[in-house]
Amino acid sequence: MAIRKRLLAAVAVAAPLALLLSACAPGAVSTQPNKQPTSVSKNIASEGDVTLKMLDTFQGGDSTWVNAVIKQFEAKYPNVKISRTTQNFDQVMSTLNLRLADPNGPDIATVNNGWQSEGTLAQAGLILNLDKYASLYGWKSEIPATMQRELEFTPDGKQMGSGSLYAVPTARSSLIGLYYDKGILDSLGLPVPQTLADFEADCAKIKAAGKVPIVYGSEDKGPNTAILLAVQDLYGTAQNIGDFVYSKNGSSGKIADTGIVQAAQTVKKWADAGWLTPNYAGIQYADAVNAFQSGKGAFRFEYTGTFSFTPAQQQSFGYVQLPQVADPSTVVGTGSPSANLAISAKSKHPDAAAAFLDFIAGKEAAQLGVDQGDLPLLHSGLSVPSNNPEFATEVAGQNALDKDNGYVPYFDWSTPTMLDTLGTQLQLLLAGRATPDQLAQAAQQDYDKFQTQQKNG
Repeated sequence: MAIRKRLLAAVAVAAPLALLLSACAPGAVSTQPNKQPTSVSKNIASEGDVTLKMLDTFQGGDSTWVNAVIKQFEAKYPNVKISRTTQNFDQVMSTLNLRLADPNGPDIATVNNGWQSEGTLAQAGLILNLDKYASLYGWKSEIPATMQRELEFTPDGKQMGSGSLYAVPTARSSLIGLYYDKGILDSLGLPVPQTLADFEADCAKIKAAGKVPIVYGSEDKGPNTAILLAVQDLYGTAQNIGDFVYSKNGSSGKIADTGIVQAAQTVKKWADAGWLTPNYAGIQYADAVNAFQSGKGAFRFEYTGTFSFTPAQQQSFGYVQLPQVADPSTVVGTGSPSANLAISAKSKHPDAAAAFLDFIAGKEAAQLGVDQGDLPLLHSGLSVPSNNPEFATEVAGQNALDKDNGYVPYFDWSTPTMLDTLGTQLQLLLAGRATPDQLAQAAQQDYDKFQTQQKNG
């Protein structure tokens, strides 16, 4: 599920970060910023028989999808074979720098967004600068600009969100948005909300009817933040949220400009109104997910890919990407590729590897994902199963973000410890032991501390 990979990416930071940084120390991997091929080509047939080694984190249904993509790729390029090694996220992230430093290591590898993975690998010269391939294949005209920032670093690896492209997204995405139980709404004669005002009006009526408006559990600090990040997207602009996360203004970044205070105020208001699941402080994440899917509440803010709806539930559940409060014509949402792939700087076949990156980001790969119920990325006009209206609503949310170029990065990418900081502060906020301003101040301190570390090397 997308949520599992997303949260592992955020909470399993400290060890991989230390390993990667140690790899850049004297006597280890030398720093070779801006590593890129001297020339690039689409003439893959001229390379003769090629075997590309791929290290990835695709498992379960994700692995089924990748295998289907590889089968179609190998049919298109019969001289190229893909040899996969797949492991869980922690295993790959904790050893990736050493594997990429090995001349016999993988040609292609899954890399994680942010400072803890892609930026350090780029700085160490372990993955290729893909700008030449981006020009060859037109990637920068196909990937939304707000999503490109998630994959860009300056050649020295110190600035995220600008510079050169070092990874390419796969043709599937993970978003945060609002799920609803249409059966509960219909039973009360309530419409599917199209704005925050609609949502709050529905919640008030659901509470008055003796039902739970918002299914929530705050015991687990990582996933308890989905509600905060989703509401933040209704207040903060894509530009301001992105600039903060990518440290565009360095240590002068102001968290107050990102909508986080208004989001915290709003979530606290909902809690005080009794709109969250009773005794939510003692409810674990998995139990909250099961409760919503079992019909025990009308709404839940959640990551796409989390729920496994039955055919019957596909008829009565739905998803919506709410628009911004200040401008309801604009949709901003937290979203990213479900995975990103990079090319090893030591690969002997970078042209063939780039052809695969282009293929796994392409429309055929997106359609293969849709066929098994995965949210597509980068492409429209796909054939969506007509018997799954819930999935169609997720695709509609995706299309709204595509239309407005409204993607913002996961806010916790701003520092290696931000997810823990936000999760802790949200627990304190809902317990009445912190204010929205104090939540923001704690996050600002986390951010400033990391900026100082970056500045001092």
